Amino acid sequence: MATTMQPASAEATKSLINYRTDGGVAVIEMNDPPANTYTYDMNRQLDDAILRARMDNDVYVIVLTGAGDKFFSAGANIKMLASVDPTFKYYFCLHANETLLRLEHTPKLVIAAINGHCVGGGLEIAMAADIRIARKDAGKIGLPEVNLGVLPGTGGTQRLSRLVGKSKAIELMVTGNTFSFEEAQELGIVNDIYDREGFMENVMEYARQFCPPNKAAKAVGRIKRSVQTGWEIPLESALAVERENQQLLFQSEDAKEGLAAYVEKRPAEFKAK
Repeated sequence: MATTMQPASAEATKSLINYRTDGGVAVIEMNDPPANTYTYDMNRQLDDAILRARMDNDVYVIVLTGAGDKFFSAGANIKMLASVDPTFKYYFCLHANETLLRLEHTPKLVIAAINGHCVGGGLEIAMAADIRIARKDAGKIGLPEVNLGVLPGTGGTQRLSRLVGKSKAIELMVTGNTFSFEEAQELGIVNDIYDREGFMENVMEYARQFCPPNKAAKAVGRIKRSVQTGWEIPLESALAVERENQQLLFQSEDAKEGLAAYVEKRPAEFKAK
């Protein structure tokens, strides 16, 4: 008889998410080699890490990546899914939805550093980021869930269609094919591709440009929130969201500094916090 709860295991206390901060950037690393597949336990730790980064005033950018150099993530752990009943599977997907929405709701830039294969639920995680940077020749990308008789059930059908358009998204999902990072870039799924050598160092350098004193981190975060919130509501309502975010920025020290630096013809020095 299937259970509605995962059996208790060492995984419940195992560290499945690595978390560190570096110069204003929080790095969240999925850590279950070789494929970094996620379970309910990993998702709970991922959720905690996202909230930790959100609440840390010294964090301005979040970078998501996978441990090792073979997989960003191969998605949900199939053995785990095969061992639980449909009710657990439903709540598992619901929790994954809630976790990934936290990334989109957090007014801090989120970058997915795709260091290896990024398929199934792994791509669903990456698509919840604001920017996706892939490591050259490091793997394949795609949503092959149809080959298992299911659909991409943790945001894939919705986020992919918003990235590439309805018809192309349906084609990619019903064929279930995986494709190269270069093809993903052409489709608009991947923003950029970095060389294999020094990949994470270069991603971190890219991420730090959005931290003070280089950029007004509040403005970066509010641009993200304005787009994420306004994307699917009526234009008039979306413009109201934009105005409210702008008003918050007008009241900030960053805006005062940015405007003063422009008038004085000097580089702006944006403050932390």
